[in-house]
Amino acid sequence: MSNKEVKAALKSAREAIKNKEFKEALKHCKAVLKLEKNNYNAWVFIGLAASELEQPDQSQTAYKKAVELEPEQLLAWQGLANLYEKTDQWDFKVELPNIYQKLVELYASSDKNKCYEMISKLSEIYQSEKEYLKLAKVWLQLIQVKEEEAVDKKELLQLWQQMTQLLSDCINEEEQDNNETQQHLITAFEKAMVLMDPVPGEEHKKLSADYVKCLSKLPQEEAKLKQACESMLTLYPNQSYPLEVLCSYYLKTGVQDEDAVGCFSRLLDLAPNSGLGHLGLGTKALQEGRQLNIDTKTWATFLNCIPGSFACLPSSRLKAVLCLCVESTAYPRRPLCVYTGPYIVIPDAEKDPVLVALRGRAYLNRGQVDEALKVENLLPTELSLLGELFSLPLLLFSFLKAASQSPDCGEYYFLLGKLYWDMGEETRKDRSKAHTHLLKAAKFDPHLGCVFRYLGHYYREVANDHGRARGCYKKAFEMDDDDAESGAASVDLSMEQDDMVSGFAALRADPEDWVCWECLGEAYLNRRSFTAALKAFGKAHQLQPSSIYSVYQAAAIKQTLGKFKEAVAEYLQITAQQDYVPALKGLGECQLSLAKGLMEDCRDGGAIDLIQQAIQNLFRAVVLRPDLSCLWKLLGDACTAVSTVSSNRAQVLVPALLAGLDSNTQSHALNQAQTLKVGERCYVRALKLMSEVPSLWYDLGLNYYRQSSVPRPDEGGQDSQSLLLEKAQQCLKKAIMMDSGTHSYWNALGVISMSKGLENFALAQHCFIKSIQVEPNNVVAWTNLGTLYLKKDNIELAHEAFKIAQSLEPLYVNCWIGQALIAERVGSYDTMDLFRHTTELSTHMEGVKGYAFWVCSTLLDKSNRDSELYRYNIVQMNAISAAQVALSKYTERIQSDPDAFIMLGYMNEHLQLKRQALQTSNSILCMSHCVFYSTSGQSEEAVRVYNSIPLQEVSDLAGLALAYCRAGLIPESINAYERALAVASIEKEKAYILTAVALLQHRQGNLDSAKTLLFKCSMLKEPIAESLLCLCALGLVHSDATLAAAALTELLKQGSASGKVTEQRCLLTCALLALQGNYSAVQREASRAVHSNPGNPSLWALLSRLIPQYYPRKANVRLHTHTNITHIPSTYPGNLLDHRNALKTMQRAVLLCPDDPATWAGLMAACHTENTSCYLSGSAPCRRGLEQTLMSVVSEKGVCASQTLEAWVLQQAVTGLTLGGQLEQAEALCTQVLNVSPEHPTVMLSLRQVQCQRLLLAGGGTALPDSVLEQLNNTVMMNPTNLGAWHWLAEVYRSQGLLVQAVLAYRQSLQLASQLGLHSSQVASLLRLALLALEPCLAGVPRKDWTDMILEATTEVLKLGSSPMALLFQALLQYVTKMAARETRRLLERLVYSQDFPVTVVQVASWYLLRHLHAKNDQELMNVLLQHAKMNGDQRLLEFHSLLASSST
Repeated sequence: MSNKEVKAALKSAREAIKNKEFKEALKHCKAVLKLEKNNYNAWVFIGLAASELEQPDQSQTAYKKAVELEPEQLLAWQGLANLYEKTDQWDFKVELPNIYQKLVELYASSDKNKCYEMISKLSEIYQSEKEYLKLAKVWLQLIQVKEEEAVDKKELLQLWQQMTQLLSDCINEEEQDNNETQQHLITAFEKAMVLMDPVPGEEHKKLSADYVKCLSKLPQEEAKLKQACESMLTLYPNQSYPLEVLCSYYLKTGVQDEDAVGCFSRLLDLAPNSGLGHLGLGTKALQEGRQLNIDTKTWATFLNCIPGSFACLPSSRLKAVLCLCVESTAYPRRPLCVYTGPYIVIPDAEKDPVLVALRGRAYLNRGQVDEALKVENLLPTELSLLGELFSLPLLLFSFLKAASQSPDCGEYYFLLGKLYWDMGEETRKDRSKAHTHLLKAAKFDPHLGCVFRYLGHYYREVANDHGRARGCYKKAFEMDDDDAESGAASVDLSMEQDDMVSGFAALRADPEDWVCWECLGEAYLNRRSFTAALKAFGKAHQLQPSSIYSVYQAAAIKQTLGKFKEAVAEYLQITAQQDYVPALKGLGECQLSLAKGLMEDCRDGGAIDLIQQAIQNLFRAVVLRPDLSCLWKLLGDACTAVSTVSSNRAQVLVPALLAGLDSNTQSHALNQAQTLKVGERCYVRALKLMSEVPSLWYDLGLNYYRQSSVPRPDEGGQDSQSLLLEKAQQCLKKAIMMDSGTHSYWNALGVISMSKGLENFALAQHCFIKSIQVEPNNVVAWTNLGTLYLKKDNIELAHEAFKIAQSLEPLYVNCWIGQALIAERVGSYDTMDLFRHTTELSTHMEGVKGYAFWVCSTLLDKSNRDSELYRYNIVQMNAISAAQVALSKYTERIQSDPDAFIMLGYMNEHLQLKRQALQTSNSILCMSHCVFYSTSGQSEEAVRVYNSIPLQEVSDLAGLALAYCRAGLIPESINAYERALAVASIEKEKAYILTAVALLQHRQGNLDSAKTLLFKCSMLKEPIAESLLCLCALGLVHSDATLAAAALTELLKQGSASGKVTEQRCLLTCALLALQGNYSAVQREASRAVHSNPGNPSLWALLSRLIPQYYPRKANVRLHTHTNITHIPSTYPGNLLDHRNALKTMQRAVLLCPDDPATWAGLMAACHTENTSCYLSGSAPCRRGLEQTLMSVVSEKGVCASQTLEAWVLQQAVTGLTLGGQLEQAEALCTQVLNVSPEHPTVMLSLRQVQCQRLLLAGGGTALPDSVLEQLNNTVMMNPTNLGAWHWLAEVYRSQGLLVQAVLAYRQSLQLASQLGLHSSQVASLLRLALLALEPCLAGVPRKDWTDMILEATTEVLKLGSSPMALLFQALLQYVTKMAARETRRLLERLVYSQDFPVTVVQVASWYLLRHLHAKNDQELMNVLLQHAKMNGDQRLLEFHSLLASSST
């Protein structure tokens, strides 16, 4: 593999990684490593690909290999860092800091920001692992880098201060390197102190205090501590903190010299109530033996806060003097002097229980237990008094002494064990204490039940041995059946361990014990054996009918099993007796579930009744327990559920207190919007109780979204809708912030983002993709993503998304509706069948209406009644009845859709269901009649019917206005639109109405009024495109270029458009440019629109009309536009025509436009195409001799035709004559034209091609003279952009044996095709080049440069796309170079046995495969090949086999 191929392979690997084809990337990298073992990039790519394929060990090995090869390169180190970060392996986490350290070194000289990022990550690791020395070093490294950058003093100060904060915890750690870390900490403080400004100042004072506090914790830094304290006192003489630190230091170390006494005195001068100052002076007095007279009350105050150690004393004046006496080990006999010695005299000490307790503690410290027991008798029995200080130790000594005196008394050991158990967690876990003494108690007194209860506690909570614990509890309960704690614990453990034996044993002993039956039911329920549990609870209820618990559990099980009606009956049985909150909650949940089931079947009336009952029952529960968030959440769910039903049916009776209305009445009837508002308040109340639950934010966001879709004429219309949508979006974002791993949150945010009012399609797409990433098997998100793509007219991506959704969940109706809408848009015959399938899956409004529409459309088309398609879709599928039933459900819910009622009436009439038709409400029937009369041209009748019914909705009033307009009653139409404007609540509706009124005003000649109304529309927050189109058209009609330009600018700001809007924008833009006199820009604008929308025939037609009028020099484009217009319909599915479609179409075009020269030119091209097809198939051409005739017709019709069109027609005629062998006529035709236009390069090229052909035929294969070849080359150079000319010149060179010149010509054509961006021409040039190189190889001259050229060319072709011809050339090259190799057979068989390759390619490959197998004498595979040839009718291969067989014999 050459260096170039290595680079190509690495490039392929990089592209594969970019496209997430990691296995393919590994293949490319391994191919590189076979020849270059030390290729750095290959190892890096292997590491990256293996990491993405979740092969961390292989990835680590590859990256480390790359690091060994190039230790100073960044890529491998970065890859290792990314691998270790995302892989949760302990060995990776251990090595990660070393990787970061290396990256810090590499980034230090190249990328400072990355260097800081690595140092930050290192700091986090070292800080979490408490490696403070490494943390200090890496932070010093950061500061060094910053100092090299010469950052300002303030930033350095912040870094040193952060270092002090990071290292502050190291003082309490006992590490080997802790001294060095502490020195770094001291250095950080000193550096920060130097940089701090101003001095003195608040920040400096705070930093000084922190420094002093740090030094106070370091005993070896005495000198620095004193220096820091003195320095701080010098700057801040009124601060007592440094003196307190010094006093604390002197007390801890026992230093009582003059400096210490001076420090205590200075502290008391600053803070007379300082406990440390008094403590220090008192300690000094104690050492000197001076007597202090203190009253009992003062001592009691001191002793109330006696702690357990000397380090926590600085809080009161002289209390520590006595505590020091009690706790000191240096003076063990001094505690008794509190009462008897000459040092301190305290009156009435025997009457103070605190001092008595302290005396007992002193005896205990001295080991005089008997004396301590005597002291205990002096304490009042009602005081537990400082159990920490006296009672627990005294009790412990007492029990130990008792146990030692009576070693066989189990009760004493039980009391010891219980005491150890009550003393805390540590003594419980110590087996030598609680456990050992309890076992001794059980041994000496096996009938003491309480011992086994505590043993059960030990085995359950400490040893985690539930089996032994259950046995102990059971034995304790057997000994004492009043021991409820042991009994309950035994049952709980039995249920946890799924122990059914105990329950069955109990039932055998007493089958009528209903409690045992309930326990058995609980056990079954824990095992999720719902049927058995249901029977057990039923038996318990039978034995004890008054037990609510068994009925509740039975109802809960039925609710879990989805038997909601039976569960409701059980819950009602409970709630009839009492307001039991769990039963009310379950009842509300079941009623809500039943309501949702009815709504799925469009039974909205029954659903509203159940929702109403659910709200009433849940409110009863909320009154009892307003602190339960789940009840408020369920109330919100019930209120939000009304959003699904029809607005005129959503009248719900809600308790007055819940609705926030007059409390004098029990219930209020709320409409849909009001009920949703109540649901919002319920969710808010739930969030107040549990604000950190993301599902509640999700529910609140959906409630806001539902509110935004409900008309609210009293709350601001569009503004209110936008506000609600923004609230919904914020709630969903809050839920995602709390829990980004729930796919439904992302999906809901996507739905809200793409709704009207927000239409943030980028965010919606991101959310749907995130939802899919969180949960790949997410059918809802895939369907919503397809809907988004369909909304943006991206049919292919929408189809792919819907297809994936169908594969994930074939029964999900929404994805089928999406596919049906796509089929309807592209005009597929499967549309009706897809819509029918959606109605079979479930009742979905969009699917129902789509199916009904297609059924009615098929019924209205009476011309297809005898077709197979009609018999299948209508008759066999019973379509009319199915659509009628589904549409009845649709109209039950959506009662404001006149189209649906019209279709339902039509189908009822078709089914002879006249009674059902009459049952439709009069208002809806009248509305249907209105629409029918209006659309059928009977405008006066439509006006009459409209006026006969009450009109309140915007759509009804707009229909009346439209009917007036069609009847010619313009003033009445304007009045009707004004009435609709007063009713409209949504801003977009108002914009449409204002636009319609403006059109009517213009129709009456009121130009200023029309302009004013259209300006008013354009000033709205969201101006509609129609108003801007009208305003622009108005400016064009009245030659007001300024007005038209301003309107068009605003129109173009609305973003991309599609369909009719695109055509209108293009037409208006061109008209404006023409009005401004910029005629050259007219053609450019139309061409730009065609380029952006090549599938729009209207734009092509517009372009064909504009070019001759405004840019006649490019009139030849008109020919192409006509051709495009003609052939665009054939690109759609269902419109595939036969192979003669082009000829028939052009014949029709000639009949329609006989005076258009372009149509005659198209007819000429169609005839040539048919003749070429005949030549290739071996049959005689049917359209010979028409070239000159058609050319003369084009000349006659195209008097004003462009020169380019005439040249094209001439070239077409010459090509046809040459193909038919009429070379003399072709040469004469070219000469004739050159006589008129001697400088025409295209005609000259055609003439040279004909002359060359005649020379080759006349010469019988003789070589052409050099002068002729030079002349041909010059002619081609006159047409440098003609790809066909370069190909022809290459073929001439090839026929003359000049292969090098042929290669150059092909390369020139390839370069030209690349510059022009012609994909097919690039493929053609590469294939011709490969074929040119293949010829000498097949002739037995397989030079390396030829084989390399073949491989290079075919590889490039395959990169551009699939190409059977390129694969064939590669197989033939393999055949030439390694005929007997197994790879040769594999490549040829791939072509022969493929079903998708052209017949010519298959036959050539079969021919060479037969030669290969014959050479290897593989008779079995030859038989397979021959059998395949017989099946495909390849007689030439069979004949060739016969020749090979005869030659070998």
